[in-house]
Amino acid sequence: MGIIISLVIGAVCGWLAGYIMKSGHGLLVNIILGLVGGVIGGFIFNLLGISIGGFIGNIISGVVGSCLLIFIVRLIKK
Repeated sequence: MGIIISLVIGAVCGWLAGYIMKSGHGLLVNIILGLVGGVIGGFIFNLLGISIGGFIGNIISGVVGSCLLIFIVRLIKK
């Protein structure tokens, strides 16, 4: 059940980040962006000493990490 919840959270985070950053990716890419972004966001928040928990905290860290990931990918592509 935890894997399904992680995929749903990843999809939501990836979709929100894609909407914020105006990237036109599909559902699968959004899920991958959200999952990787969640790891990146959690790592960054941990480095900064920010502790957020729960469903909303996971969404926030996933969106922040996914936006950062999209930004970095855009820099590399240029």
